[in-house]
Amino acid sequence: MKQVASWWISLSVPLLLLATSVRLAMTSAWLTFEYTRPGFSVDAYGFSVEDRLRYGPKGVDYLLSADGIEVLAALVLPGALCYPPSTTSCPMFNALELRHMEDVKQVVQSFFGAAWVAAVGSLLSAVWLRSHSTKFLWRALWRGGLWAVGGMIAIALSAVAAWDTFFNVFHSLFFEDDTWQFYYSDSLIRLYPEQFWFDSALVVSALTALGAVLCVALGWRQLTLEDERISRETWV
Repeated sequence: MKQVASWWISLSVPLLLLATSVRLAMTSAWLTFEYTRPGFSVDAYGFSVEDRLRYGPKGVDYLLSADGIEVLAALVLPGALCYPPSTTSCPMFNALELRHMEDVKQVVQSFFGAAWVAAVGSLLSAVWLRSHSTKFLWRALWRGGLWAVGGMIAIALSAVAAWDTFFNVFHSLFFEDDTWQFYYSDSLIRLYPEQFWFDSALVVSALTALGAVLCVALGWRQLTLEDERISRETWV
C-alpha cells in the first residue's frame, strides 16, 4: 500500500505542477502582459492592442466556463475590424474556428479534470503516508519533482530548437488534421498569434520547472532530516 500511495504522488506531481502553470497562463493578466509588451506580434489586419485586450479574454473565459459554443458564435466585430473590412458587422469566429474552440475546450477541461483526480488521490495518499511512513511521502515528492524537471527541460529545449515541429506535433496529438490550421486573417490567429503560444510554452515550462525544483529541494531536505532522526534513535 505504501508503494501504491508513493507512486501515485510521484506520477501526480508533474501533472499537478503543469496544470497549475497552465491555469496561471490562462488569465487576463498573462494576456495583458503579452499584448502590451514591446515586440509582440502586431495584427496586420486591424486589431489594436485595445481590441485584443477586449476580445482576447473572451476565448479564454469560454474555455474555463460551462458555457456552450453559442457564446462565442454570438460575438461580432465592427465592420472596420472584419476581413475584408465591411460597412456592417461580421461574426468574430467562422465555423472552423468555432469547431476548434469546442475541441480545445474538451481537451482543456479533460486535462483539468484529470488534475483534480490526481490532486484528490495525492491528498489522500499523503495523509495516509503521513501516518504510516513519512519517508515514502518525501521520496515520492522528490521523485515526482525530478520527473517534472526533466520533462519541462525537454519541452523547453524542443520548443526553442524546433518550434514549428513541436507546435505541429502537439496539435496532431489532440486534434484532427485540418481542424486547427487557420488563415492569418482569422480571429484566432489575430488574437493568439504564434508568438503568444511560443511565449506561453516557455512560461509554462519555467513555472512548472520552478515548482518541480522546490518539490525536489523539499523532498530531499525532509529525507535528510528523516535519516538523521533515524540515525539518532539508533544510537540512543
